[in-house]
Amino acid sequence: MDIPDAPIVELSIDGKERIFDLDDPKLPDWVKKNKLASGGYPYDKRLVRHEYDKQLADLQRELVKVQYWIQNTGERIMIVFEGRDAAGKGGTISRFRENLNPRQVRTVALSKPSDVERGQWYFQRYVEHFPTAGEMVLFDRSWYNRAGVEPVMGFCSDDEHQAFLEEVPRFERMIVNGGTRFFKFWLNIGREMQLERFHDRRHDPLKVWKLSPIDIKALQKWDEYSIARNRMFSATDTTHAPWTVLRSNDKRRARLNAIRTVLHAIDYTGKDEKKIGEVDDNIVRPADGFSE
Repeated sequence: MDIPDAPIVELSIDGKERIFDLDDPKLPDWVKKNKLASGGYPYDKRLVRHEYDKQLADLQRELVKVQYWIQNTGERIMIVFEGRDAAGKGGTISRFRENLNPRQVRTVALSKPSDVERGQWYFQRYVEHFPTAGEMVLFDRSWYNRAGVEPVMGFCSDDEHQAFLEEVPRFERMIVNGGTRFFKFWLNIGREMQLERFHDRRHDPLKVWKLSPIDIKALQKWDEYSIARNRMFSATDTTHAPWTVLRSNDKRRARLNAIRTVLHAIDYTGKDEKKIGEVDDNIVRPADGFSE
């Protein structure tokens, strides 16, 4: 497998010029010092493992109840996970799914469009993967590629980007009006935490496949991605399909609160509010007015 080139990059962070060499096996001290607190993260320590495992087990038992409920009722659930690279989307999806039947709970993670798909209506290849009765589908990235990576990296035109932002609220209203229970999560990660996770991927042979040339190019486009995200929130955070922001510097807290948010929104058979617990308002934020 070819590992992408990782040049030394110059970064401007909080008004300071920094040098970051992804190939250096030693993580810079300024990244270590600031990684958890980056992006305004509200906790100075990660949730301890034994407490995380206990809470996760309770939540996953509730998800099993949801699985039976959607099978019995024919309900459809769809969850979109978006965020910067290394924000923890895949891991959060895995915790949703790991004790559920893969025949009823699917993950959709599409690669770049084929020549045929590029000639189709933009949303068409995503619609083909929507849930049928009794299914839950989790999108690891989605049509929102056109709100983030595509305009920032020059993969679509300004007109295509603007048209997309105008069309999404109507598209998602059809999803909701059609009876699908629809959730949108943005996993928000601080800059130093993203650098630490990229560095970890670079030097772990089991994770290096996660690091793409696009990821490396994006290292110097932090501000551009922030602008694109804020524009996306402004255009697509609607009453019928609101965004939920998850502060995800601590993956454990983000995963637990993502599951809690979904469970609290559904009135399923056998629901145990005590086992679900309270959503942490320090971690879960509305998109309206959100800033890092």
